Amino acid sequence: MKKILTILLSGLLVFSNTSCDSYLDVNKNIDAPDYIDAYLYLPGICASFQCIYFDIRAVGTMTQMMGGSTYTNFANHFYNITSDAGGQIWYYVYWQHGKNLENLINQSLDAGDYALAGIGMAIKAFDWDMLVKYHGDVPFKQAYEENRLSHDYDYQKDVYPEIRKMAYQAIKYIEMEEADMSKYSTLISGNDYIYHGNVAKWKKFAYAVLARNYISLSNKTDFVSSGFADSVIYCVQNSFASVDDDATVEVAPDGSTTNTPYMNFWGVSRKNLMESTSNYYFQHEFAVQMVTGTLPLYDESNGDFIRSVTDAQTAKWYPYDINHVQIISDTIRSVPGHLDPRVTVLFGNEDKRYAQYTALDSIDIIKATPDALADDGFVYDTIRYPILQIFPTEKKYVENYLSKRYLGGASTSRSGYITVSINGTTRYAPSFYGRTLGTNSTTANDGYGRWLYRDGAPYILSTCAEMKFCAAEAYWKKGDKAGALQALKDGVARHMDFCEKYIVLPNGEIGGDKILKATFRALANEYLAGPYVGGLTVSDLTLSHIMMQKWITLYPWGAPEAFVDMRKYHWDIDYTGDYPKLNNGWTLNSLTQKWDSNPAKVYKGFYLRPAQVENRKQRFDVNNQGSPCYRIRPRYNSEYMWNLPSLKKLKPIPGDALNYHCSIPWFAFPGDIPETL
Repeated sequence: MKKILTILLSGLLVFSNTSCDSYLDVNKNIDAPDYIDAYLYLPGICASFQCIYFDIRAVGTMTQMMGGSTYTNFANHFYNITSDAGGQIWYYVYWQHGKNLENLINQSLDAGDYALAGIGMAIKAFDWDMLVKYHGDVPFKQAYEENRLSHDYDYQKDVYPEIRKMAYQAIKYIEMEEADMSKYSTLISGNDYIYHGNVAKWKKFAYAVLARNYISLSNKTDFVSSGFADSVIYCVQNSFASVDDDATVEVAPDGSTTNTPYMNFWGVSRKNLMESTSNYYFQHEFAVQMVTGTLPLYDESNGDFIRSVTDAQTAKWYPYDINHVQIISDTIRSVPGHLDPRVTVLFGNEDKRYAQYTALDSIDIIKATPDALADDGFVYDTIRYPILQIFPTEKKYVENYLSKRYLGGASTSRSGYITVSINGTTRYAPSFYGRTLGTNSTTANDGYGRWLYRDGAPYILSTCAEMKFCAAEAYWKKGDKAGALQALKDGVARHMDFCEKYIVLPNGEIGGDKILKATFRALANEYLAGPYVGGLTVSDLTLSHIMMQKWITLYPWGAPEAFVDMRKYHWDIDYTGDYPKLNNGWTLNSLTQKWDSNPAKVYKGFYLRPAQVENRKQRFDVNNQGSPCYRIRPRYNSEYMWNLPSLKKLKPIPGDALNYHCSIPWFAFPGDIPETL
């Protein structure tokens, strides 16, 4: 039997005779196949992790890691109405990974390719752990059911154990083939841009996901009694052992101009941290103050800065006295000649000396001495230099990078930056690329970028240093301060390794980091052996040491996890009872946080925008009803356009409420979520 098939091709009718068993299958498109081998899903899945970096620009402002001219609503703990801003994690988990990841797992299981299925399951556990902590309640059970026009939401409490099942299942699958991966040849290693088929490291990654999941519950009343604290410690011990185990996603290398879309989202070529002179991001002043040990001293009677400095020029650089209750997280040694509490200092290159501000009379939390101040009265000799940028910027790297000035901004408007005047020129907080703002980011201006803000820098998903701090917090909650102290020291050491690994020399005289790896390592070793790490004792140790050092370790790539930590400690809000609420921590017009002198305050020096201190007395958006943000709202074009009836059913605050983003998630409650507030 013969059959005539008519094909319309390039505007011409082509007639062809063909047998019944060889006609063209119009449902199979070789250019857009509906089936591919499981391992071929891996490259796209790995590349999709860049979406996390989109959303860090939003959550980074809330954790005060970043400042910028955009995402300003998030900086004020609100959201952009009718916008998908902050919704990229939602997008990549449900859509870009979504059925692609499901297909990878299911096809691998059908084929008996258990190691590949384990990799997929580990990624799925990572995805859902991040998603549910970021957004709170999410569609889970019905997420990938076909032919649905709506999806019911599952509460965070019910999704948490499912995430752990995924991670443990991933470990089980990997162990089934871990001893012999020869059947895969290069099918996995050639498509895996994270561990290149090293399933032993993928197993460590699954344990890291578990550690993250468990430690987010550290403020629950049953954290220790339920065994969660012990689970954190066990999972950390089985996760990353060194910086070489860190979970990072490779991207196109520096200079790969034909692959710009595959370069780092924060790199110079893609310009997402400095698109123009009106669209930019900069290091936040809290980050600068925490890392350099220059947190302000406030008058607790009125919240104003305490200012002993009377000299106008010095006050421009440093308008307040140093708070003596803070964590010295990045200082190694006293500067020669600084033996007196009220030392004289040389200000920049000007031939003039200025009196140092107030003496550090007593140190409650740290082992610090007045002679640890740097010679310009502004900054310590910071070891973790790569995470910050100095001011003024310099083109060439230097051997000795001590006593440089750092600036951070807090306001979302340029006029609100911390600024200084040098010889009549106003200077602003520098961009992440390593220079002051004012021109567009290009390779001509910034080389290929610097540190993690570089075209060829990898995406960071999780690190060994982060794991050590998870263990430190778990030990602390168990009352094992010796174990906590050792884990903290290990965490700081591993973060030094992390910082060093991504230092790059300039491309010519522009861009790049401005310290040699050898110089950094020498300074890092000195810091690790010094009084603030090596000399720290059990009697010195506080929860603040652990959480603030962890915050620095997460800066800024781990802002979503810092967001978890700061919420579970309720933004250090001064409240009574089991959770803060209206008139118990905040009012419609003001919010009160614990003073730094309060031993219960975790993040010393951290104050939200409407807090009781100078430069922070601005109310939240009226729709917040006084509350800070506790979750990111679901992606607008997915949920508010198409799934609104399901959102409305959520309790205690419905998902369509204007203050839904203020609904405290289950992991931050000491017990169960109440039905009503």
